[in-house]
Amino acid sequence: MNAKRHSLQTLAQLFTLNGFSRLGALGLGAVGALLPLQRVQAQALERESEDFRALFKSLTQSGRVTLERVHVSIPRLADNGHSVPLKVWVDGPQTQADHVKRLVVLSERNPRPMVSNLQFTPTQTRLEFSTRIRLNGSQRIWVLALTSDDTWWGQVASVEVTESACLDASL
Repeated sequence: MNAKRHSLQTLAQLFTLNGFSRLGALGLGAVGALLPLQRVQAQALERESEDFRALFKSLTQSGRVTLERVHVSIPRLADNGHSVPLKVWVDGPQTQADHVKRLVVLSERNPRPMVSNLQFTPTQTRLEFSTRIRLNGSQRIWVLALTSDDTWWGQVASVEVTESACLDASL
């Protein structure tokens, strides 16, 4: 029993050190499959529309987004898209030397995919916020965080919406 637990801990440390991520935790299917983070991002973006990929690349200046540090809590199933609760938090310090400068929430299917674009300054506290968003049907929500060293971190979460909210881009 001890040897088995020790080998599982060693395996977990190995995957953490080599920058691997579980796809199942990202809501991308293939539960338990392991892939390098760059490949996970590329596969997730392949599923999005061409316009969404262009927006994503223009925001990140075609840079790499590491799918870590950012956490997203959104219901897996929402009765309607008029008011879906969203909670976001980012691991790491919020000091002058290392902090989140910008946080962007993107919706792949909304008429206006940029749900929010927030600017931050160092606060010495954990970066965390909750809100409610409108969603145009079932989709993936991307949350991207730009840190003070100009690296992008992010996360993607899926939500099934039974009744769409954003039916018109004129609002």
